[in-house]
Amino acid sequence: MASAANLALDGADPRLKYSEAGSDEKHFSEKTGSAEDAVQRVIKPQERALHDKGVSYEEYAFYAEQTRAEQDAQAEAASRSRKMGFLQVLFPAQKGTQEEEAAAQSGRDLFSKYDFSKASQRAAVTDEEWANASRAMRNATQAAVFYLITTDILGPFGLPYAFGTLGYGPGAALFTVFGIVAGYSGYLIWMCFMGLDSFQFPVKSFGDLGYRLGGAPLRHFFNFLQAIQLILNVGLITISNGEALSQSANFKLCYIICCLVWAIIGFFIGQIRTLQKFGFIATAAVYINVAIMAISIAGAAKNGPLYSTYATAAGSTFDNGATVTPVNGVYPTKTTTGGLPTTDFGASVNGAAQAIFAFGGSLIFPEFASEMRRPRDFLKAMWGAQIFITAVYLAYGLALYSLQGGYVQNPSYLGIPGQGFQTAGNVLAMISAIIAAALYGNIGLKTVYNSILVDVFRAPSLQTQRGKIFWAGLIPLFWAIAFVIAAGIPAFSGLTGVVAAFCIATFTYSAPPAMAILYMVRRDSVLPGEGFDPNTGVTTRHDSGLKRIMRGFFSRKWWWLNTINLIICLAAVAMQGLAAYGSITVLRDAFDAGAANAFTCTSPLDSGA
Repeated sequence: MASAANLALDGADPRLKYSEAGSDEKHFSEKTGSAEDAVQRVIKPQERALHDKGVSYEEYAFYAEQTRAEQDAQAEAASRSRKMGFLQVLFPAQKGTQEEEAAAQSGRDLFSKYDFSKASQRAAVTDEEWANASRAMRNATQAAVFYLITTDILGPFGLPYAFGTLGYGPGAALFTVFGIVAGYSGYLIWMCFMGLDSFQFPVKSFGDLGYRLGGAPLRHFFNFLQAIQLILNVGLITISNGEALSQSANFKLCYIICCLVWAIIGFFIGQIRTLQKFGFIATAAVYINVAIMAISIAGAAKNGPLYSTYATAAGSTFDNGATVTPVNGVYPTKTTTGGLPTTDFGASVNGAAQAIFAFGGSLIFPEFASEMRRPRDFLKAMWGAQIFITAVYLAYGLALYSLQGGYVQNPSYLGIPGQGFQTAGNVLAMISAIIAAALYGNIGLKTVYNSILVDVFRAPSLQTQRGKIFWAGLIPLFWAIAFVIAAGIPAFSGLTGVVAAFCIATFTYSAPPAMAILYMVRRDSVLPGEGFDPNTGVTTRHDSGLKRIMRGFFSRKWWWLNTINLIICLAAVAMQGLAAYGSITVLRDAFDAGAANAFTCTSPLDSGA
């Protein structure tokens, strides 16, 4: 089985690292219509550009159906020969069976035989070799994906802060609803993936799904948002680790140095092209997070709130911090509320955005599914991860809020009294965060590289020597940009709220139902006698335009689901607007108050400065 880290960080398909309009790329296309419109020679999938306008939905669906049938047959055969035990689920193996490893080696041999960045060599590849190259890249199991999804999420340590601005009732209700809808959105992403991905035309990212459903504009929009989210995530990790390091050093080390240390570490970990040898660490990241939660609760239960960090506590964001600001040296008593603790709309909405952050992994669900030997199993891994996140994180958020009230911090482990508890939690958090940073940084830079540098500026493929040199040089630039952006913003929770509102909520709540509508309209508008003919390469349609769209949307079987998806999409967009308002309000107040950013020697957690 592929390790979780290898799945995400070395999961790029070498066949697909070429420009759709490069100097060596002949662009093939064909018309959609009757047999008279057919080209004289059928254009094979390996001869097409990665994003080819000539490929119709029907052609994508035809090959996807073939791929699913083969994968289902292989899954049935495997289930008869081998069962996965409980320990294998908890600690998945780093390698697959001998047959699976042989297939992977066969794929590597094929990649060394051909340079898939050149159209002339792709044209020499047989249909079976082209499909085998994709089969070799799909070697992950549902256990690996479960751990990757939970490793990807940074949300547990922002959830107590969300309760601090929302209270028990609204906080628990919103987080539960967010979890249910996030799981449903994951299902919709999977549905689109299963209907459009194939060995011949692999789906490798959200941008690929967007291109096949909405064309180049939707692809570029998704790639842009994905790059922004991953860059900001890396920056947030740099700042949170800097805060943890400064607190562990008792604020004796200059704060900007504490943050800069992690950016420099990123220069080196970003050079790793595969983390296969660190697979167990990536798998263990979820258990590290659980350990941090346990340490935080134990420390808070023994020592209560860390009053000295009141200036960055949840209670400081509303009512002028009246519930946490000391008067004549006396701190207010810890308070918790069943309902909203304030009438300050912006603060409460920003708290809701912190809850959204817990479900921030949807943007790379297509990457995860594309690497699975049996992508039907993605649903089990995804639902397992979402149930784990919702149940465990909810319990953690409620427990810590009960123990610390409005004094809870974001991240929560920074607000735990007691040097021993602080040090243990901070060290584990830094380890967990650097694993996540390796994931975010690698995928984020690959998104930027392939969607901008390769497509627009004709940069070399990452599989070539020149591409590897480009990669090595871009890593420091990527981490430096992420660090500067995050370090320049004084309100950590405001920045996480902005990321949640504009990026996470898009990929988790508004984009999946919109994509599902586009997919189902295309799927359900197909009439008898229509479809793709692989013998001629012709896609036959009897009509087009608004009539076809209306027939697909109001299909007898699924009109109600399209309506529900439309309502969810519109509600999500409205929620994003509110979350953006709340987060921007928090950032504005922080700037107006002259709050310090990371470009200083004084840590925001150091109340004695």
